Amino acid sequence: MIPVAFQPEPTDFDVLVRMPGNTFLAINPTPTNRQIRRAQADYWRRCLPQLKAAYREICAYSAVWIPARGSVDHFLPKSSNYALAYEWSNYRLADQIINQRKDNSLGVQDPFLVQPGWFVIDFDSFSIGCGAGLQPDDESRVRYTIELLKLNADDELVEQRRTVVEQYARGMTLADVERYYPFIASELKRQNLTETIKLRFQP
Repeated sequence: MIPVAFQPEPTDFDVLVRMPGNTFLAINPTPTNRQIRRAQADYWRRCLPQLKAAYREICAYSAVWIPARGSVDHFLPKSSNYALAYEWSNYRLADQIINQRKDNSLGVQDPFLVQPGWFVIDFDSFSIGCGAGLQPDDESRVRYTIELLKLNADDELVEQRRTVVEQYARGMTLADVERYYPFIASELKRQNLTETIKLRFQP
């Protein structure tokens, strides 16, 4: 995970999402997911294309390109924060599987508040770890995020990191890594490995 800059809401968000959402909440102030589904009140789905465009189709939590798997994550769960269910500021673009893993958790690190170096990559194991020197509360959130979202337990994610680095070593440009896998690029640069990492994949 890397710092994500908040992007302003689309000009038509109020009409497409907030207004119909608030109308629904006026009638159902504490709705269940079943009520939302029955009323087809999942208006946040309407802004998914704009959310993907605003955040360049990069998952806020895994920091990888997800053109076909993007979903609207309510950072503060709608089940306990009804007033934020239809607010752009509460949305994070997330891989569908990661969104499911996050579910209603309140302890995950907010991508909008993470600082550089809080999450780090071990380029020997391609696992993600907690950076050094964090305050106890920050360290706890980082470790909880890694565990809950299975950023290391998901073999596909770990293998993807390894494959991207290997592709970079064999010719992928750093600009492409930055565009599609910004966390990997930021860690290569932070650890001064942009050139020496290539030696590990020489035939």
